[in-house]
Amino acid sequence: MAGKFITLEGIEGVGKSTNVALVDSLVRESGRETLVTREPGGTALAERLREIALHHEAEPMPELAELLIMFAARCLHIENRIRPALRDGVWVICDRFTDATYAYQGGGRGQEDSRIATLEDWVQGGLQPDLTILLDADPKVGLQRAGSRSSPDRFEKERIEFFSEVRSAYLARARRFPDRIVVVDAGAPLETVQINITKCLSKVL
Repeated sequence: MAGKFITLEGIEGVGKSTNVALVDSLVRESGRETLVTREPGGTALAERLREIALHHEAEPMPELAELLIMFAARCLHIENRIRPALRDGVWVICDRFTDATYAYQGGGRGQEDSRIATLEDWVQGGLQPDLTILLDADPKVGLQRAGSRSSPDRFEKERIEFFSEVRSAYLARARRFPDRIVVVDAGAPLETVQINITKCLSKVL
């Protein structure tokens, strides 16, 4: 039996890392084997592309180049890690996936959805998450949390208006795909957030 594919999405500071660990724990408790991974990244080569996308500041990064780097990393990730795991019956839990591209490179950078959709079709060949948990919070709250934990990367240095556009694009995706994307209020207390995530998982467990 093929494994399930679960993704967690959201802007910086919404608690994705904490709640990826929760999802991993809940799926393992149900008796399934899991693979926890992230985007951009997930393989050795894809992680090198992640470093370029998030930290390379030696020369300007055109918006289209950024988009192509994300999908190049995603191609490596899907073919070398995600698909093999799913075929083996492993449940894949991923910190961000293609919804993030529509949000960041689409909503934030202004790349056309049609361009992103073409790359999505080429790279994914129909692969979509079985469940996406969108952790939603006011950008001011998220960035305040993110700023207290580490030095900012290229995206975290963006203005609040950028993250407002990213959030709007995420919520638009949730409205478009309500059967797959479940919105969880990440501004609530952690206990409440995790209760709601546990309820979300009942759809696939």
